[in-house]
Amino acid sequence: MMQPAFSRRSALATMAGLGAGALLTACGQGGGSASGELSKEPVTLRFTWWGSDARHKRTQQVIDLFHKAHPNITVKGEFKDWNGYWDSLATTVAANDAPDIIQMDELYISSYAERGALLDLGTAAKHLNTAGIDPNALGTGKIGGKQYGLPTGLAAYAFVANLDLLDQYKVALPDDSTWTWDDLKTVGAQVSKASGGKVVGVGSWGFDTGGVNIWARQAGAALYDEQGKVVIPPAVLADFWQYLADLAKAGIAPTPSVTVERASASLEQTLLASNTCAFATCWNTQLPSYAAASGKRLKLLKIPGEAQAKTPAPYYKPSMYLSISSRSKHAAEAAAFVDFFVNSQEAGAILLADRGVPANTKVREVIAPKLTAEDKAAADYLSSLKVGPAPRATPNGASSSEAIVKRYTEEVLFGRATPQQAAAGFIKELQAEIDAA
Repeated sequence: MMQPAFSRRSALATMAGLGAGALLTACGQGGGSASGELSKEPVTLRFTWWGSDARHKRTQQVIDLFHKAHPNITVKGEFKDWNGYWDSLATTVAANDAPDIIQMDELYISSYAERGALLDLGTAAKHLNTAGIDPNALGTGKIGGKQYGLPTGLAAYAFVANLDLLDQYKVALPDDSTWTWDDLKTVGAQVSKASGGKVVGVGSWGFDTGGVNIWARQAGAALYDEQGKVVIPPAVLADFWQYLADLAKAGIAPTPSVTVERASASLEQTLLASNTCAFATCWNTQLPSYAAASGKRLKLLKIPGEAQAKTPAPYYKPSMYLSISSRSKHAAEAAAFVDFFVNSQEAGAILLADRGVPANTKVREVIAPKLTAEDKAAADYLSSLKVGPAPRATPNGASSSEAIVKRYTEEVLFGRATPQQAAAGFIKELQAEIDAA
């Protein structure tokens, strides 16, 4: 789920160069009403998304199906790969030529929403039904109490166990309904010892904000407050890095050099995919890719420490959103298309899990028999979780947060900074990025 960081910065730089006021003027006016009747005259909508050729084909099939139901509405697709998507979107938005329907990412939704580029979907309730989506999932697309994106699919943070390795080294699978972080250390140490170092017990993490969010939420804290300020307590963040350092020092996780090397490698070269660790973190929707690469039996496990946590750590992470341009002259028709895309069982039967586990629970139930075993396991995992309220979407200016997390994790693992120093540096640096946006 992680994407290259360089285009994140360049994409938002295009928008930032205009200044917030200029872009608000450009984007915030001239759109059509989302609450009016659907037009009976010919209407053309532009829909932009990123993805693979397989996604393009599935999306076009849904567009064709929508056109059959609404013969007067033509939806023209504008699809790109990730690397070129954000620069193109920023340019079209700045030129008042944004597509009507925009596939949006969690890292950017605040930046576009706060600059007035996106429609408040709450104004489109006449044509866009959200009753089938969990409020905690809807919360992922809210900024300042307004709904700027509807999640097309959902993911959740998980641990993965390699069952074949556990069997090989005669280590029992822990009970993930009760296990603790100390239990993870214990079982990880058993694997490392039994394998003679050929396989480590636990693959280290700390290279994205998912792990930070989970750790903070279990402590009753959060990475950001609703105003977008960095509020994670330094002691909580220091504990996070201390735990990772302890795993490496004890030989439960790999040496720092191996961890950093594998964290930057392709999926096939990760510890989990290469069958050189017994436990690792991932987003549940990554299970099919890891299972295919490893060729082993992999099982999703709930996060350690949930039975003892102050608040539920799991949360819904949107794989992506559909948003509507605030400048769209056909906002009502755009809302009808988004409704069809997210809520229609016919559309769901085509899309399956291509954009994550469907956010609409009824669609999820209908497509379950058509999913692969791994996709079904990912969907079942999501349904089994006790999920808390959505964390605040990544604030404007914080799109480099994962790169900052990664850097400080490396500093701690290599002993160039103490966990306390890393926590203080991370909070100060990330807040400065947000303040400068």
